[in-house]
Amino acid sequence: MNIRYRITLTSEEREQLRGLVQVGKGPVRRLKRAQILLAAASGSGDAAIAANVSVGTSTVYRTKRRFVDEGLEAALSEDPRPGAERKLAAKEEALLIATACSTPPAGRARWTLSLLADAMVRLTKHSSLSSETIRRRLAENELKPWQKKMWCIPRVDAEFVARMEDVLERYAEAADESRPVICFDETPRQLIGESRVPVAPKPGRRARFDYEYVRNGTANVFMFVDAHRPWRHAKVTDRRASGDFAECMRDLVDHHYPKSELIRVVMDNLSTHTPAALYETFEPAEARRMSCAEIRGP
Repeated sequence: MNIRYRITLTSEEREQLRGLVQVGKGPVRRLKRAQILLAAASGSGDAAIAANVSVGTSTVYRTKRRFVDEGLEAALSEDPRPGAERKLAAKEEALLIATACSTPPAGRARWTLSLLADAMVRLTKHSSLSSETIRRRLAENELKPWQKKMWCIPRVDAEFVARMEDVLERYAEAADESRPVICFDETPRQLIGESRVPVAPKPGRRARFDYEYVRNGTANVFMFVDAHRPWRHAKVTDRRASGDFAECMRDLVDHHYPKSELIRVVMDNLSTHTPAALYETFEPAEARRMSCAEIRGP
């Protein structure tokens, strides 16, 4: 029996599809499916839709069927394509990236695909890895070991791998409000101002502004990001001394996560990022209260 599927869109679904098509951003297959559903809802036949959207009639049929059977999102989405499982697990890919960013072996000017494959065999349980597997994983992360601009990681040793796996395990955990995982970092920023105050527009005169800018010093931005929920917080300070770091940790404990039993903070190895900074800034009892938070650096 030749089953025919009739497409009827709600006003919300129609607006969603129109917005998707008009913006034109996203996977091409998803955009084409949106066009198919809009055309089918307007009464166009399968052959006409296929010709206008440049797809086969079977694609039109499958899209309409999935819409009727499973709903809009299922009709727009794509089923997982069959294929072999990825050769490298997530932790192993992270190890590959770290290795590619490290110093090449003695006597070598740079990492090659075969050298990286041999290194991964030594560092993992794989008995063999092809250069093509290494090439695809590097391409996915836009890594080109033969091009260097600055040092990324000076050395990949046992300590680095142990810390890396520890941090990755924190990221892979399920969300736990009593034991949140917070990523913490900081960066300096230039303060740029205008050399002349812009002149507001008036009737018969356009707005005026100068293209010259002046440097007004620097500021430091501390950034907190929750690894398991959509929360982040930025704090701007004049500097990034150990006292500023300690105040950030107190804000984290007292204001942002006052009900948490333990806060796991993941950060780099900057000299001020230590429990000692808490004792240098606060009284011992106050420092001890906050130093119970787990502070880790990769």
